[in-house]
Amino acid sequence: MIKLLIIILFFSSSILSREVGQTEITTDEGIEVFQKKKYNLLKKNVSIISDNFELKADLVKAYFDKDLYDISKIESEKNVILKSSKGILAKGDKIVFSTKNENITIKGKSSSLTYGNIFMFSQDLVQVDNLNGNFTIRGNEAELKTDSIHILGSLIKGNFVRINNINEIEKLYVEDNKQVNIKTENMNMFAKKANYSKQDNIIELFENVKVIRDNEIIIGDYANIDTLNESYKVKSNNSDKKVKVLISQTNE
Repeated sequence: MIKLLIIILFFSSSILSREVGQTEITTDEGIEVFQKKKYNLLKKNVSIISDNFELKADLVKAYFDKDLYDISKIESEKNVILKSSKGILAKGDKIVFSTKNENITIKGKSSSLTYGNIFMFSQDLVQVDNLNGNFTIRGNEAELKTDSIHILGSLIKGNFVRINNINEIEKLYVEDNKQVNIKTENMNMFAKKANYSKQDNIIELFENVKVIRDNEIIIGDYANIDTLNESYKVKSNNSDKKVKVLISQTNE
């Protein structure tokens, strides 16, 4: 009887337009409230709209603090789309979202997150801590793209800061058992591992290194690249193994 009353009140209130400060929840198959465990279970064509975010999914477990609409964390599955008032767009098979600090974990195939000028993609995991800017992208075809750099690898970890509504990468670590690929406007870089530091303006490449710029291809074991002037050093770790430089002729 209590459950039935809650559902009736829920659907009668859902036809009213949402006001500022309110949370609007709609679903095709009603709502189950677990008061002691403090979460709601929502099924089929679920839509949650608040001042800070909008979420659509087919299965949602919404944890609350004081009442049903004081949502603190959302666990959602199946065709999940999340939009944040800060400009975040997340898509995936599963998304866990903290409404208090906007930490986001996206799992499954075609997991993606767009935040201004940053795009993250993976077939496994995308995780972002929006309080400190830490992020992890893991899985086949893991990808990070900004206005100035494009990165492919199986593991991409780093940190970004938001300055004047622009996200800037501060630190970055990338690895792949086969090959990491880092592209800038003028350079194309390959290795098994890579580090980037904005403070030092340096990209370091480790193992099976290849640096391509214009008509030059340089191959070695380690590279140190200054991102300000794009000057670089490539060396071999083995005295018997030499650094190789290939230069193609231009048609000029």
